[in-house]
Amino acid sequence: MNLFTISALVIISIIAIIILTSRFKIHAFVALFLVSLFLAFTTLPVRTIITTIKEGFGTTMGSIGFLIILGAMIGIILDKTGGTMSIAGYILSKTGDRRSAAALGITGFVTGLPIFCDSGFIILSGLAKSLSARAKIAMPFMATVLACSLYSVHCLIPPHPGALAAAGLFDVNIGYLIITGIFFAIPGALAAYFWSRWRTKGKSMAPADEIHHDFRKGSEKDLPPVLLSFLPIIIPLLLITVKSLLNLIDKEGQNLISKIFFLPGEPIIALSVGVALSLLLIKKKTISSLNSLFSEAILKAGPILIVTAAGGMFGMVIKSTGVGEAMGKMLSGTTIGLLVPYLIASVMKTAQGSSTVAIITAASFVSPMLSMLGLDTEWGRLLAMLAMGAGSMSVSHANDSFFWVVNNFGELTIDTTLKVYSSATFIMSIVVFACVWTASLFIL
Repeated sequence: MNLFTISALVIISIIAIIILTSRFKIHAFVALFLVSLFLAFTTLPVRTIITTIKEGFGTTMGSIGFLIILGAMIGIILDKTGGTMSIAGYILSKTGDRRSAAALGITGFVTGLPIFCDSGFIILSGLAKSLSARAKIAMPFMATVLACSLYSVHCLIPPHPGALAAAGLFDVNIGYLIITGIFFAIPGALAAYFWSRWRTKGKSMAPADEIHHDFRKGSEKDLPPVLLSFLPIIIPLLLITVKSLLNLIDKEGQNLISKIFFLPGEPIIALSVGVALSLLLIKKKTISSLNSLFSEAILKAGPILIVTAAGGMFGMVIKSTGVGEAMGKMLSGTTIGLLVPYLIASVMKTAQGSSTVAIITAASFVSPMLSMLGLDTEWGRLLAMLAMGAGSMSVSHANDSFFWVVNNFGELTIDTTLKVYSSATFIMSIVVFACVWTASLFIL
């Protein structure tokens, strides 16, 4: 089968996923599974079809499974014990009502590190309404600031599933990805903040209803201590970061300090430590209460795991067709470099809605091209990974489940959500990619 035919079948498969998930509302796993079978049967030798599908699904599940489940446990415990609200209250106390929008953005950014963006918005939407009512700030502005601060880390930083799965495909160091991801997420979140403030300034957009005026009333004394609330987030990130920094200095890992942090700095162990620390927030530590929290976390993680692994399966089939490598040869010698992973992820995200599916598909497509694009180095793969993360932000609109979470829990009109929030995700995407591309001029 010639390259043109294979390329056409790959494009048809991608369009099929978009149509099945967006137009016909078929579950992402079913759509990915059916399309993967179709593409495998039409492009691969019969004997390799099942092996390829199982390898793609299993490899992805093996690389991200523990991390997503452990991250979900930390997020659920922070939610149920009031740890998230404790962090929010502390940040607000340092900024004051006048800067409550900035406080909300910082809260979303920090709590979004271990918590999935949809869960984080649902948890903190009451806080956003309270601050909006108390400070008389337009609710669309507050909702967008919260949504985009959560979204910026969701698209760029592990343990979120898209970043994790793509990091595995690109063989990117997770510690380095966390450090640089946070670094590049900050300008993205800031851009969304200023953009949404400009989009809502002088417009007839009302603050939230007064019923939300005081989110802490009668409950502040029941919240856990701030330090204990921060520990499950900060300690795992610190352990992973320290190990990664030590690896830069001591690549062979022979130094005593490197040996000490080798195991605790592994993401699985670091997040396990985070789970253990989060248990300190639970007042009544009975077996039944712990099991209830763990069960809820696993139920939350299950669908995300399955869809992400299915994305890995589809990606493995695409990779096995050889179309990515062939396209890479055609693009070799060009100067477009990071633009390729960014545009593929951006088109996939805008068309079918899921940031996770977008970044996994882009990673599978781009992985064989890396050397031809001049990105097959440790820093090149990392920057390509971040470029795809930037692409997976753009554009969140009506085919994205998070769009509806923001619209419904923010109590906004669809028109306002599109004008303020969706446009902010586009600006975020452009700003983050611009920062990644600028950094590549000095690093690559």
